[in-house]
Amino acid sequence: MAEPFLIGDKMTGGYGPTDILHDCTVAAEKGQIAVIVGPNGAGKSTAMKAVFGMLNLRGGSVRIDGEDITQLSPQDRVAKGMAFVPQTNNIFTSMTVEENLEMGAFLRRDDITATMEQVYDLFPILREKRQQAAGELSGGQRQQVAVGRALMTQPKVLMLDEPTAGVSPIVMDELFDRIIEVARAGITILMVEQNARQALEIAHMGYVLVQGRNAYTDTGKALLADQEVRRTFLGG
Repeated sequence: MAEPFLIGDKMTGGYGPTDILHDCTVAAEKGQIAVIVGPNGAGKSTAMKAVFGMLNLRGGSVRIDGEDITQLSPQDRVAKGMAFVPQTNNIFTSMTVEENLEMGAFLRRDDITATMEQVYDLFPILREKRQQAAGELSGGQRQQVAVGRALMTQPKVLMLDEPTAGVSPIVMDELFDRIIEVARAGITILMVEQNARQALEIAHMGYVLVQGRNAYTDTGKALLADQEVRRTFLGG
């Protein structure tokens, strides 16, 4: 069977001497959405950071499109087609929206105009506010800037850490709609999300982590239908 486009395979590691992840696997197919959910302290963001190379693994590996990138730095993983949007401090608040997007294209040497137009088509409010300082935007609009900046790298994989944290339910739904559109364009998405039920509704694959281990792995639909998962992690 062909391997998933992106896989963090049997990852064990953490920060310093303490392991947070224990033989943890997360993967995503090309153009699909994979979601990591679980209780607070389950190692969700740590798993995401491990895939992006932000902590050293003591076991396991990370591969993209069949290539082992376990030893690469985060910067080198960006060059391989990965983009990571952290939960906080993910925009330059004193710069305009457009300057933020331009910063996202720092590795590119080609014309970025078409990509910027694609971002503005995806997030029309950013076109409207392109000359406004990003720090003056609402929380949801800031997240759109952060995602848009990541898309300026023309990534093969977009990784989102809690993209809907602190935004209203209406804004959350809108962000999820845009994430679905990004995946439909062929970009692989790996996402950590606190709003587990809503995230699993749009996920092709879901990974429920508990204490750094895989507790449940299945399609989003199957996890939503699993009574044990619903009772334990989704509030019934």
